[in-house]
This record gives sequence, C-alpha cells and structure tokens, in this order.
Amino acid sequence: MPYQRLTKARTVRRSSDTDALKNALRGGLAGFVATVPMTVFMELGRGWLPFHQRYPLPPRQITMRVIGWLGMRPKLHEPERKAAALLAHFSYGTAVGAVYGALAPPVAEVGVSSGMIHGLLVWGGSYLGLLPALDILPPATEHPLQRNALMIAAHVVWGGVLGGLTAYWTSQDRGSDQRVGRGVAQGGVAGSRRESQRRRR
Repeated sequence: MPYQRLTKARTVRRSSDTDALKNALRGGLAGFVATVPMTVFMELGRGWLPFHQRYPLPPRQITMRVIGWLGMRPKLHEPERKAAALLAHFSYGTAVGAVYGALAPPVAEVGVSSGMIHGLLVWGGSYLGLLPALDILPPATEHPLQRNALMIAAHVVWGGVLGGLTAYWTSQDRGSDQRVGRGVAQGGVAGSRRESQRRRR
C-alpha cells in the first residue's frame, strides 16, 4: 500500500508538471501572437498623439537604451534598430504570456477578462516598477498622459487577445484529451467483451 501511494503521488506530480509546462507554452505562443495586434494598435495610435509626442514608443526606447549600454548603437543602421526593437518587443510579449499561461489556471479562469487584467498588471509592473528600477525609462508618472493612455490601451488589447487565445487552445486541448480518453475506455470495454466471449467458448 505505501508503495502504491508513493507511485500514485509521483504520477500525479508528473502530470501536474506536464500540465504546467503545456500551459506556459500555450501562454507563450498566445503572447507572441497577441503582440501583433498590440503593435499595430500602438503604431496607429501614435498617429493620433499630439505631434510633439510622436517620438519613438517605449519598445523602441527600451531597446535603444539597452543597445546603448552594450555599445552597439553606432554599429546598427535604422533597419537593424527596427528589427531589434521588434525582436525585443515580441520576446517580452512571449515571456509574459508564458507567465500568464502558467499562473492563470490555478488563480483564475483563463479568458479575455483575466487576460486584460494580466495586461494591466504587465503595464504597471513594467512602467511603474521594473523599467524605472533598471534606469531604462522614467516611471509612467513622468510620461505624457496621452502616451500613457495609448500604452495602457495597447496592453489591454494584448491581454484580451492573450486570454482569448489561451482559453480557446485550452478548450481544444481538453476536448482532444476527452476524445482520447473515451477511445481508450471504449477499447478497454471491447477488449474485455472479446476476452469474456473467448472464455465462454
């Protein structure tokens, strides 16, 4: 009995670890995809800002700041700078999307609403905490109101798409698991019936 309990506990732990990894990968992929509409929204919204506020948006500012620290800025031409900013932006979207995928199921139901809340938390944690702490950008309280509104809205867009995609892919995955489970169960029943019939003969 103790051995069976230990084996069962290990099986449950492995299953839990596998689910957590799948959730994180699913969230990471959703975060990557969600960065596409977020980026489009930001670029469109930038055109509506007052002319004097249409300087580069935070993803570009952050990337250039880090590249400057590395001493690489003079070596990069404009296309390479744009590519570096996009790469950094999508990488960060993927990373914080993976965090949502890993943490959301135990805490809250995945979906558009929880994704939007996660997007707001990412904005607050980044622009009020992490970026100022690393001396990459001033805190959001020192940014123009319109630019803050644009970035908050962009994170809500990102979070909504993240949550929606994660919820959809999760439901598809569960449906697939249920179909496999039913198939295994039906196969087991059919096998038992055949074995019973053979014994009767």
